[in-house]
Amino acid sequence: MDQQIQFQFKNILFFILFYFSSNISNGQSVDANKLIKHIEYLSSDELAGRKPLSEGSLAARKYILDEVTAYQNVQALYPDFIQRFSFTGRDLKKYEEAANLVAFIPGSNSRKVIVITAHYDHVGTGRPNADGDSIFNGADDNASGTAAMMTLAEYFSKNRPLHSMMFVALDAEELGLKGAKALVDDFPFPLEQIVLNVNLDMLSRSDKNELYASGTYHNPQFKPILEKAAAGSNPKLVLGHDTPGSGREDWTKSSDHGAFFDKKIPHLYFGVEDHKDYHKPSDEFKNIHQEFYIKAVNLVLKCILALDKE
Repeated sequence: MDQQIQFQFKNILFFILFYFSSNISNGQSVDANKLIKHIEYLSSDELAGRKPLSEGSLAARKYILDEVTAYQNVQALYPDFIQRFSFTGRDLKKYEEAANLVAFIPGSNSRKVIVITAHYDHVGTGRPNADGDSIFNGADDNASGTAAMMTLAEYFSKNRPLHSMMFVALDAEELGLKGAKALVDDFPFPLEQIVLNVNLDMLSRSDKNELYASGTYHNPQFKPILEKAAAGSNPKLVLGHDTPGSGREDWTKSSDHGAFFDKKIPHLYFGVEDHKDYHKPSDEFKNIHQEFYIKAVNLVLKCILALDKE
């Protein structure tokens, strides 16, 4: 074989290897463009902070439903994909027609269910800050988790999981985990079919390049799976914030996974530590860390894929 033929052969071989390695990599990642599109819209001023039952919340609800119900292989478990419920808030106000948005993808090898949740509500509007901004956009809290949940649903609609998976945009977390409590109190299957709740809340920024997974203290069976899946990961996956008696450092009941914990259902909560813009008008799309966010969501996907194999 002369040098020119060898050179051409090596180029062809390189192209083939590059093509297939790229496809494998792309096959295990969410659609980054859609991820950013979703978080940008959900945290826009147009939605005015997504307070439950507000016009902004209803707009967010429509956007999420329009996107998720268009995915292939997605089934409804409630009429129009909506689990409706009412509740009394911390303000003693009665809230009617709150809505969890529920999409279901049957597993290829199990009737057991992994429930992936993210709350789409935030706190609405409030006292203006020094810049005169009164809209609490909630980009990190929790447009980031909702957008992640949506892109994960799209991924698994195209790549059928072994376990059945339920993707839920939960309402009224900010008013006391009301949507999550309504879900577990009126679940469409026996609760014993749930093998795991994966809750996503605040994923889009970290000065330390760290993503936390809370819950392995109570569910140690998941620890080696996560450690293997996240070995050498960027961002770094840190297990913790789940030790009883550690006060606010214990995240076990800090978000919607708390409702699952109370029902003795295993959970993992992926999120970041609080930051200076938490629950402030400055929690805006422009302040998220886009590169970190995309990598963090793909790390969550990698962990879910590993958990799905168990």
